[in-house]
Amino acid sequence: MKMYKRIGMILGLGAALSISAMAEEVTPMVEEAAKLDVKKVCDVKANGPEKVLAIAEKYNPEAVKLGVEFKRLGITNRVYIKELKSAIAKKQKKVTLHYKSKGKKKTKTFPTDYAAWRACTFAVRSLQQVKEAQKTYRMAIPGDGYKF
Repeated sequence: MKMYKRIGMILGLGAALSISAMAEEVTPMVEEAAKLDVKKVCDVKANGPEKVLAIAEKYNPEAVKLGVEFKRLGITNRVYIKELKSAIAKKQKKVTLHYKSKGKKKTKTFPTDYAAWRACTFAVRSLQQVKEAQKTYRMAIPGDGYKF
């Protein structure tokens, strides 16, 4: 029984340290992304795919560094940005994404505007959610944020 208590205490301490480490990870880039309006910044019709891609390239490395990069349908945001960059350089209307899922090579095709919007939104929102999590993670702890 003492062994179980020790293991529980070690796991609890590890969880507390990881939460406190996460609280310290707000960088200037996260602060900057938290102030952006995603709908305006990632609007491809208003800004053009090149500018939207530049925003995605600016914020996604920070998301990768913090370990919060978005992944949708098995495709990481890095793949969106890489393939979108080559499609814009070739002035293609569609982007073909090459990725691996469960050991198999797969492809998906998206319109260039949609891929640009998605890459930008994924890059900015991942950092915004880091900032939001710092304010609201305490609400998930029973008895710490809510009154019963």
